[in-house]
Amino acid sequence: MSRSSTLARGVFYPAAGIIVLFVLFAVFATDATTTVMNTLQTEVIGAFGWYYVLLVAAFVIFAVWMGLSRFGDIVLGPDDEKPDFKLPVWFSMLFATGMGIGLVYYGVSEPLSHFVSPKPGVTGDDAMLAQAAISQTYVHWGFHAWAIYVVAGLALAYAIHRKGRPVSIRWALEPLLGDRVKGWLGNVIDVVAIIGTVFGVATSLGLGVLQVAHGLGYLDVVEPSVGLEIGLIAAITALAAMSVASGLSKGIKWLSNGNMVLAGVVLAVVLVLGPTLFLLRSWVQSFGYYFANVVQMTFDTLAFRGDEGLAWESSWTIFYWGWWISWAPFVGVFIARISRGRTVREFVLGTLAVPMAVATIWFSVFGGAGLHQEMTQPGSMLDPATGEVNTDTAMFQLFATLPGGGTWLAVAGIVLVVIFFVTSSDSGSFVVDMLANGGNPNPPLWSRLFWALLQGLVAAALLLAGGLQALQTAAILIALPFSVVLVGMAVSIVKELSAEHREIVRAERRAARQQLTEHVTERVATTLAGRWENVLPPAPGALRLRVPRRREAKGPPGPGPDSGADEEPGPGQVR
Repeated sequence: MSRSSTLARGVFYPAAGIIVLFVLFAVFATDATTTVMNTLQTEVIGAFGWYYVLLVAAFVIFAVWMGLSRFGDIVLGPDDEKPDFKLPVWFSMLFATGMGIGLVYYGVSEPLSHFVSPKPGVTGDDAMLAQAAISQTYVHWGFHAWAIYVVAGLALAYAIHRKGRPVSIRWALEPLLGDRVKGWLGNVIDVVAIIGTVFGVATSLGLGVLQVAHGLGYLDVVEPSVGLEIGLIAAITALAAMSVASGLSKGIKWLSNGNMVLAGVVLAVVLVLGPTLFLLRSWVQSFGYYFANVVQMTFDTLAFRGDEGLAWESSWTIFYWGWWISWAPFVGVFIARISRGRTVREFVLGTLAVPMAVATIWFSVFGGAGLHQEMTQPGSMLDPATGEVNTDTAMFQLFATLPGGGTWLAVAGIVLVVIFFVTSSDSGSFVVDMLANGGNPNPPLWSRLFWALLQGLVAAALLLAGGLQALQTAAILIALPFSVVLVGMAVSIVKELSAEHREIVRAERRAARQQLTEHVTERVATTLAGRWENVLPPAPGALRLRVPRRREAKGPPGPGPDSGADEEPGPGQVR
């Protein structure tokens, strides 16, 4: 395949050029990049924080309504299409790709952080703070995140599998924009999607590398440093490139399935070696607390908490909403591609309910174990140097407290992060490459490798520009333009499904009328045929049947059958 055969030049070159310019600026003007990003973060949070909160709340409502709506039985593909992947495989692929690294990175540290440094306005004793910490984490990682993916994935799956459109963000907006998606406006949409995907995936890769580097340091293998982090990015990006070269079904499927098994083993070990009954009880209780307070937590903008509220939102809720939105084109395209044959209801419920359940179990086990350790032995889960939670090492600190679980669990955790890194980079580069090649589901290998390399370079540039804060800032900033695209996708899918449902209703009514007409016609024809047969005299030469006259129960007997009486038949009678 030649390089020019499928390459969408109006998408590939602008997207690649903007990203390369950012990498160069971050590498050669690191301080200036850090200053600009911090300033933009402050301005965006101050001006648009409320918008992110309202938008994500609307997406949750939209996703729940869509799953319960009259559109639920519409198949994402031809009406008789069967799913390409069985349910367990489908789930493992979408979940490992959706937020794998983040779960491992924040599984212990986020609930601990909310406990040690509570959300402004949250007060009470340790038990109340711990409960609020777990529930707030549920908000960040539960329905809200996956509702965003439902919007993007459903609109794309319908366009790709039901309407036969190419794998591209622009086509999900065709019901809204019409033929304009074929021109420069469509190119702009795909460029924004590519940039959002690259930076969103790079944020995850950066978090993963931070955790691997500090995990190696915690095991006294090597001292963490920026040089080590860059080296790890290079090494793991090379592994991702190998996975990319193997193709979707081989590379991503095998890695996703294997990593889900490993994650399940680590989860089970922590549950068994940790305070098992406490973890199970806290999981059940936290579910109730979450559902009792989810509406208030969803719409909370900390408006009356001043700068303290803005700072907290910037580090947590708005960062997460931005991160999930920036991931939406990537996860949306990917889960749309693997969801052929699912109904709308299956897609929505599967994408919402199962990841929510797994995320809550994960945080209840890892976060709950960390909280239990800190509550029973204050200070044991904090960084001795700062007295605060160290997000890079919190998981390894927890492993060290488990009986017999320190070193080998730490190694398993590092392997888990590395494989999640590879699956994220693999899937991300594959999706970006499809977008940059006009929706070609089998883009050329050279461009897949190019995007895998570029994602690694962006992750390295963000780490150079400020580490975790730079990663968070990038996610928040990139999400702003793509959020507009997401709104358009939501409007488009409702418009398209409504039109199809109206057509289905009209077709059902036509079929019902046709069936009724045929039934009435058949009955009338049968009735008329019977009457017509009785009215018509027999044709000449037709067989004449002798019909005995009916005997009356009483009265004088008439002539018997052998009497020889032969009366002429009356009208309508047959002899």
